[in-house]
Amino acid sequence: MDIFGSSEAAKILVIDDRPLSRVMAVDLLSANGYDVIEHDGISDIFTTIITASPDLILMDLKMPNYNGFDICQELKQNPDTRSIPIILMSVADDNKSRIKSQEVMADAFMSKPLESMILLPEVELLIQRKRLSEWLEQMQKVLFLISQALEKRYLPEGKSGIRFDKLAQGFGEYLNLSPVEISDLILASHLHEIGTVAIPDAVMMKQGKLNEEERELIKNHVLIGEEICKPMQNRRGIAQIIRHHHEGWDGSGYPDGLIGESIPKLAQIFQILDIYEALTSHRPYKQPYSNQEALNIITEEAEKGWRNVKLVQQFVAFMENKQLT
Repeated sequence: MDIFGSSEAAKILVIDDRPLSRVMAVDLLSANGYDVIEHDGISDIFTTIITASPDLILMDLKMPNYNGFDICQELKQNPDTRSIPIILMSVADDNKSRIKSQEVMADAFMSKPLESMILLPEVELLIQRKRLSEWLEQMQKVLFLISQALEKRYLPEGKSGIRFDKLAQGFGEYLNLSPVEISDLILASHLHEIGTVAIPDAVMMKQGKLNEEERELIKNHVLIGEEICKPMQNRRGIAQIIRHHHEGWDGSGYPDGLIGESIPKLAQIFQILDIYEALTSHRPYKQPYSNQEALNIITEEAEKGWRNVKLVQQFVAFMENKQLT
């Protein structure tokens, strides 16, 4: 069993039209506990890959019917196969081939004949990296389910996730954010309250006014949420948003009392979107504010020093332009 709980041997597909070098690779990998599948590089490679669903592909560059660079590029552009690590191998160990392998997003390039001391550590590293990515993806799904359950428990009427997503997408594009940054804003909207899982129900569901100790407990949800989401290494912007979305532009926020531009930009943007969504949504204890009323409140908060004035002005301009289109 590996560190991610898998007791199955990793499956490796070896593609090489040269029988001798293919057998050498198969024997080497099989002797080290891998489940190895052979392909002669002549028949349909793509059908074999889809059927076998390998954990790693070791592929020769030049074959009668295929070019390794072309296959690699096609696999990396396909959402169903791009996560499979690919090691390209060739008897021609030249810089041109190595550069080309990087261009087609191969995970490694090796010269033939293969050397066990170079191949085996690379294979192990790439397979563990793939399994880590799969594990993190599963954990992300679990986090979303927990977050949805918390939202239904503490906010029975829920929040308009679809509306927030569209708002984040539109405002993000208006600010010329990258696709990853926009995605982080959207994902954070579904996870930013996940830290409340560690806050007692007696505090979260209290009807009256919170005392000082209870308020401090509530504030801790951003730190707990950040820790929960830290394993999402490929989406570090989300953990930053979760930690800092209650900071104030004038330093009056929490947990770190950051001031001005020291607050991560995505957290500043998220805060404005989150406040607008909360103000314009129906709650059991209040009616929703109109669009203009919500914008006026956010503008007033910026004038008091609580928000980034320039960013709020950009949001107001975006919303006004949105109303006209």
